[in-house]
Amino acid sequence: MTETPAAAPRVIVGVDESETARWALSWALGEARLRGMELLVVHVAPVPPYAAAAGVPGHGAACGLREAGGELITRLLAELQEGGGCGATRVSGMTLLGAPGDALVRLAREEDILVVGRGTRGPLSRLLRPSVHRHCAAHARATLVCVAPPTIGRLTVPGAAQERPLRRRPWWRRHEQDHTGG
Repeated sequence: MTETPAAAPRVIVGVDESETARWALSWALGEARLRGMELLVVHVAPVPPYAAAAGVPGHGAACGLREAGGELITRLLAELQEGGGCGATRVSGMTLLGAPGDALVRLAREEDILVVGRGTRGPLSRLLRPSVHRHCAAHARATLVCVAPPTIGRLTVPGAAQERPLRRRPWWRRHEQDHTGG
């Protein structure tokens, strides 16, 4: 009986048009470089509800969605090249059709690292488009990394930790004069 060699682990990153996906892609590239792993950039085009209700989308619609995903991956990788390049890291791209969370979970093997962006959306947006990172957190066998974009509160300024924050008076006392002599 001959065993097939196990495929090498990969860093798989799910991308879309969002800024959060760009942060996730940058993080995934750094991790792939650090570990000497292949980077697989994946765009999953959600099937439009009207097409899903009618069954499998027609050949023309599927090709159009995949072409748009391929163009997105090409554009994102070109941005990476401009910003310092992918170096010696092996990078490949893949476009799929379906539910993004489900497709990423099925694609990622146990030894892979799955990277997704984690944005902040409201309840209505999550109702209309389910959260990919939550689906992956619940179902992925691979190591999952959810990358959130930095916020102003997370950025630090040297020396700012020693300074005391400004204290503002409550709104109901702002009209009062400061009679402490200073």
